[in-house]
Amino acid sequence: MKDRLIELGYAAGWRVVRTLPLPVARRIFQAGADRAYARNGPGTQRLRRNLQQIVPDMPDTLVRDGLRSYARYWLEAFRLPSQSREDFLAGFGMSDENFAELKSVIADGKGVVLALPHLANWDAAAAWAVSHGWRMVTVAERLKPEGVFQQFVAYREKLGLEVLPLTGGQRPPLDVLAERLQQGYAVALLSDRDLSRSGVEVSFFGGRTRMPAGPAILAIRTGAPLFAVDLSFTPTGTHAVLRRITPVTEGALDVRVKATTQLLADAYAAGIAQHPQDWHMLQKLWL
Repeated sequence: MKDRLIELGYAAGWRVVRTLPLPVARRIFQAGADRAYARNGPGTQRLRRNLQQIVPDMPDTLVRDGLRSYARYWLEAFRLPSQSREDFLAGFGMSDENFAELKSVIADGKGVVLALPHLANWDAAAAWAVSHGWRMVTVAERLKPEGVFQQFVAYREKLGLEVLPLTGGQRPPLDVLAERLQQGYAVALLSDRDLSRSGVEVSFFGGRTRMPAGPAILAIRTGAPLFAVDLSFTPTGTHAVLRRITPVTEGALDVRVKATTQLLADAYAAGIAQHPQDWHMLQKLWL
């Protein structure tokens, strides 16, 4: 019964929230964020500890702002399926230099690996890329209950992405992703939190954590360009900054993967430090 209620809750979110006038929906979601801040539950406490790791002298209002940013992500996620290609293009942006570089590497046909931390609205970024006619594939964590996982797969497929399950698929996702890169796809991977418990240990904001090896492995094995993608909310949308990562070329494969993953972690840290309120990390991260 509990699983079914959770499934119905997400389904209602996608159906009901997009029918509300945007100002009304914004007030509702911000009120929910402020209530979560006042209740100070486990997720809020974890976000506070994570933010203290990156901003040691932070005001506690940063936690409130972080919860409001997280609520904004969910508000936008529930409304994205009803938006048009023109909405996707208008609601997302990057510098002309970054756009020209990304457009160039995709035109080369070798694919591109886009590694992202949990910042701002990564789904809006994917919808923007697909709206340019670029083929994109990603990997989804197999959430529980299964019905919620299937809803998220259907949601991202409606945005135009190909979605591979992290576990339980017919083939290992890295093998499929390598093939897609050879076919000229953009591979988008959320990569600041390891879900496998076998990730690469890196230094991150003065502590130790593990991050997925997938982006580094794919870039090293296929030669596809690798970018760390920094996202942040603007008053009207989401803005991206691309940081090109040059994979390490010397040493054994595991050495190169570890060093390249550290470069990604450093790039993530540079972006998160500039807008920590948009980093949606409500789970344990540091070892």
